[in-house]
Amino acid sequence: MKLQYKTYEEAKESFTWSERWEVFDESQENLNITYECIDRHSEEKTAIRLKFDDGRREVYTFGGLSRLTSQFANMLERLGVDAGDRVAMILNPSVEYYVSFFGVLKRGAVAVPCYSLLGPEGLEYRLRESNSKMAIINRERADLVSPDLVSHLIAAEELRELIQSEDEHYKSSTSADTLAVMQFSSGTTGLPKQVLYNHAAISVTAVYTKFWIGLRDDDKYMCTSSPAWGHGIWYGNIGPMIFGNGIGAYSGKFIPEIFLEGLEEFEITNVSAIPRVYRMIMDCGKLDNYSLKLRHLSYTGSAMDREVTQYFLDKLGLYIHSNYGNTEAGPIVIDYAFDDYKPKLGSAGRPMLGTRLVALDENRRELPPGEIGEVAVWRKGRWSPLGDFGYFDEDGYFWPKGRSDDVIKSSGFRIGPFEIESVLEKHPAIERAAVVGSPHKERGEIVKAFIVANREPSEELKLDIQEFVKTRLSMHEYPKEIEFVKEVPETPDGKIKRRELKERERAKKLMAM
Repeated sequence: MKLQYKTYEEAKESFTWSERWEVFDESQENLNITYECIDRHSEEKTAIRLKFDDGRREVYTFGGLSRLTSQFANMLERLGVDAGDRVAMILNPSVEYYVSFFGVLKRGAVAVPCYSLLGPEGLEYRLRESNSKMAIINRERADLVSPDLVSHLIAAEELRELIQSEDEHYKSSTSADTLAVMQFSSGTTGLPKQVLYNHAAISVTAVYTKFWIGLRDDDKYMCTSSPAWGHGIWYGNIGPMIFGNGIGAYSGKFIPEIFLEGLEEFEITNVSAIPRVYRMIMDCGKLDNYSLKLRHLSYTGSAMDREVTQYFLDKLGLYIHSNYGNTEAGPIVIDYAFDDYKPKLGSAGRPMLGTRLVALDENRRELPPGEIGEVAVWRKGRWSPLGDFGYFDEDGYFWPKGRSDDVIKSSGFRIGPFEIESVLEKHPAIERAAVVGSPHKERGEIVKAFIVANREPSEELKLDIQEFVKTRLSMHEYPKEIEFVKEVPETPDGKIKRRELKERERAKKLMAM
């Protein structure tokens, strides 16, 4: 099979993007994600392993999933949900989610995954923007969907019963160019945006599943990300199943001990998650209590604290492989999973083979190694900025410094918030920290920290926190202002909504003038 490279040098020498199509049974003219991920694989093989926050577990085979998705596709056809129609699923990982997601794609309709805990306004926005014809949601939350929003509203608990009399076979009629998934961005910088993916997107996922996830034929894989987020959709659901590997998912409130129990029970060898999952595992202090068979770890979403990376290196001898990109551009920098690849602690890895990346100055000129600028990718004959700052070292490794919107410009310094947040969260009194630039007449901006504390806030605690940061970072990086809060605003995948905090600060400073 193609994409089976063992070393970085071998892949660098021989890989071409055109070979990704050879992974699939069908031609581009007949490509269907559900067929390639489910229907073509051995019926007896495990397709899905689910671990729930109450300790329960469920397992499903490719054969069972193939029949259920065909029944779902037939139900859609019977109800008048046509090819190209949108179907929203507002669910945690569950058999109902996978049946509806892959059943929609089998029908040739468009899957619209939504976070399961969306409030009424966020849910209404997504259903209206997508023009969804059907929504699938848990019964207890169904009243959040106004009757005028969709033609068909299905309670997830009733799904199996609704499809049980449908035919267990369904013939898809899609191509690589058929629209498959409408994803909504996390909304860290304003209203969520639609991101559209055709069935062809599976071909790019196949490459990264091998090059970054490092999937092997005998791997048992698990991803903790929501199936409404790009990482959860493409690398939690689709990537491993392309190659006939079962997927593993965690459903419900994340409890590190329950997750570790699932890794042990399912004999998981390969995990991909967001940085907060790894930190929670470290903080629980119980990693040594479980007999694990892990051989590969990866992460995406936000920057990883070096302390966490070092912890897993010390405990398991495993480096957590990075992935850098965004919803629109996809992953463009990775820590490769090849045997000869040498990661650098703190970097995001090296550009994806075939991808040209640079750091640009304010005049859009390419910067030399070591100098921080705005990251840009070469697309359609020009440099396209990605809205992030960072630099490339002499060996071509990329060192991210944060979103351009997040970078704090104070007295001529460019300050990234993540490093300050990482130091703050090492303080014994701090549960969570978010750092933004607050407007200042003389300095332009000053560093301000929003702190969730585990003890009574006080002026003494503020001073102690400031001194704590001063001894660990440069003097211009410590928070000049600290505000204690009950929580910091986050997206469902754990990204801090810094724009929301910055806008709050600007409004407050304007009122004070």
